[in-house]
Amino acid sequence: MLDKYNRNISYLRISVTDRCNLRCTYCMPEEGIDLIAHEEMLSFEQIIDFVEEAVKTGITKIRLTGGEPLVRKGIVELVRLIANVEGVEDLALTTNGILLEKYAEQLASAGLNRVNISLDTLNPAIYREITRCGDINDVFKGIDAAKKAGLTPIKINCVRMPDSSETELIALKAFCQNNELDLRFIRQMDLESGDFSIVEGGEGGNCKICNRIRLTANGKVKPCLFNNNEFDIKRLGAKDAIKKTIESKPQEGSQNKIGKFYNIGG
Repeated sequence: MLDKYNRNISYLRISVTDRCNLRCTYCMPEEGIDLIAHEEMLSFEQIIDFVEEAVKTGITKIRLTGGEPLVRKGIVELVRLIANVEGVEDLALTTNGILLEKYAEQLASAGLNRVNISLDTLNPAIYREITRCGDINDVFKGIDAAKKAGLTPIKINCVRMPDSSETELIALKAFCQNNELDLRFIRQMDLESGDFSIVEGGEGGNCKICNRIRLTANGKVKPCLFNNNEFDIKRLGAKDAIKKTIESKPQEGSQNKIGKFYNIGG
């Protein structure tokens, strides 16, 4: 389905939870967050109904995000259900990698095609400082498990913060080259100020070719991360919410005063 700027909307990002097993400094405040109540979270049935309707409008590519999607109970079954929807041609997942060693083989068997893994440094101490609680060795094990399971190409997402060490970034580049991983640098962004940029090594942030819409864990469909517009599938139904979302997709991002990265699948 084309939006009013003649962009073919074919990519759906689904946030399956706002929960996460890390507390990254650039994503969550130290004091924690107000979590979505369990009864407000979309059920698997609601997600699949939405995916089936989205495919009818031309969606072919789906990415599961969070929070951290692997903490969603039954995530392997959800992957299997989505993969079995006729018309879904590419199914991917973005993860911090902490639980990937446990789930990689199951996810691949269920129909997941590939993964993006967040990794901002190779230094264990710096990684723990950034994530406030993470063990970088779990991520390395997750990368190895994903490669063995065939969840490739594996993309590494590195958030490039203003104080990022050039030495650290060079080391990360070398690590990815040596391990056949595709590295993408994502500059730290700010929803409220509208500060965003094109992903280095990817297409995210390029408004001219943006082909995506987003579904939040509690059922809001968003045309853009950097925009306040959202449409509730529980009130409107999937078909109408998708139509209104695509019709309202802005020419370019501006500001988002009502959302945070951890709860809109950013």
